[in-house]
Order: sequence, then C-alpha cells, then structure tokens
Amino acid sequence: MSTSTTAVSFKQYGGTAADNYERYFVPTIGLPFATALLNAAGLQPGERILDIACGTGVVTRLAAERVGPSGTVAGVDINPAMLAVARSVPSSGAAIEWHEATAESLPLADGSFDVVLSSLGLQFVPDKASALREMRRVLAPDGHLAVATVGPTPPPFAILEQALARYVKPEAAAFMRVVFSLHEPEELEGLVSGAGFRDVEVRSTALTLTFPGPEEFLWQYVHSTPLAAAVAQIDDAGRAALQGDVVIGLRSFVKDGTLDIDANVVLTTAST
Repeated sequence: MSTSTTAVSFKQYGGTAADNYERYFVPTIGLPFATALLNAAGLQPGERILDIACGTGVVTRLAAERVGPSGTVAGVDINPAMLAVARSVPSSGAAIEWHEATAESLPLADGSFDVVLSSLGLQFVPDKASALREMRRVLAPDGHLAVATVGPTPPPFAILEQALARYVKPEAAAFMRVVFSLHEPEELEGLVSGAGFRDVEVRSTALTLTFPGPEEFLWQYVHSTPLAAAVAQIDDAGRAALQGDVVIGLRSFVKDGTLDIDANVVLTTAST
C-alpha cells in the first residue's frame, strides 16, 4: 500500500458534493446503513413510505423496490442539489415523489403514510423533537417509524476528526462530532416517545464498512460532505500534512489493501 501524499490528492476529486455523495458515500456507507434500516422496518408490498432526509435517495429507491408498484414512496430533503441527483437516478417498483422541505415542516397530509424512514439524517436536524412530531403526524394509525443513526465514533473517524482539527479548523472537526452525536438509547427513546410514539425500541448492530484505502477514504469522504469547502481553504502543504496524518493513523485498519472500519448502526423503531 502506498503512503505517498502525492499518490492520491484532494484535487483529484471533482464534481459537486451531491454527485460525490452518490458516487462515493452511498456505496461505502449509505447502502449498508440503508439495508440495515430497511431490514429493521420490514416493509410490505403496497405500503406508503416516506423517507426523511433522503439525500440522493438510496433508502427511497430501495423502499420503492420493496413495496412494489402497488405502493407509494416519497423522499424529503432540504438540499435541492441532493434531490436533483436523486431524481436523475433510475428506480424501480413504486413511483417516487421528491419534496424539498425541512424535516420540521413536512408539506404532506396527516396520516398519509404507513412507514416513515430516516437514515443518517436525524442527527443533523436542528429541532429533532419537532421533526419527530411531524413524522408522527403524517403516519396513519398503526403506522411505523424506523430511524438509523450511527455511533459512538469509530476509532478511524476519531483519527480523521483529530486531523481535521489540527490542520483545517475546529468547525470541520465539529461536523464529525455531529455525525456520531445521536446514538445513546436513552436519548433516542426519550425523543421518540416524547413525540407521541409507542413501542419504542433502540438497538445497535455492528457493520463493517469497506473503503479502497486511507487516501481514497479521506478524500472521497471529504468531497461527499460539507468538509470539502473547509479543506479547500487550506493550502497544498496543509492538505498533504492532513493526508499524511490520516494515512499513518489508519494504517493498522488496512487489510489486503482495503480500509475496514467497524461502525454501529443504531436502529430506532416505534409505532403510532
């Protein structure tokens, strides 16, 4: 494995954050979490599904396949660029409607869905209590909620967080902390039950995420997230130092040329 700071570089990765999210984040992180979430949700053919903070739509499309042509599926995201990519990716099964909106104010009718899903998004919502009340509002009687979050911070991501703090700026490291900020069962149970849900259950499942290598992991992750703008503001020497630290720190997690990271998907399920 090469540890050269010039073999893979920040500038090698172009495209928009939304394009990069679909190209790099979804296959390595988004898809494994989406699969775990959908397995927990147990979708049935013909159901009406809502995906909150859908991003480029990996959960939304998989849900459409599972409920089939007799079902209906909608995806909601605050980011128009993410939704533009979501609309461009082919899907099968149920037809999908896409909505640009916040999780705290859904432009959808009361009781209009059987299942509400959200993967790796709730931790970023400013008012989680309001968002969960909205999810409860749009669910039909005997409806179901399934949310996937992640945490605590896996050691490789802690290494990345420390390097970002050292070479970029505190706000970059703070983004990493938010990613892994919503995983404590007591907090999740309190939020979900406080929004009026019943039968709340929180459980964790271990996943192994596989990346092509530390350099690729670093720059693909950066370019798929808001970190790209912050890293673009430092000079080449700073980016080389950032990469060098991350590559050295992640060396022990590399097996047969790939970077394997163990993470916990935290699955919260509930009923109306």
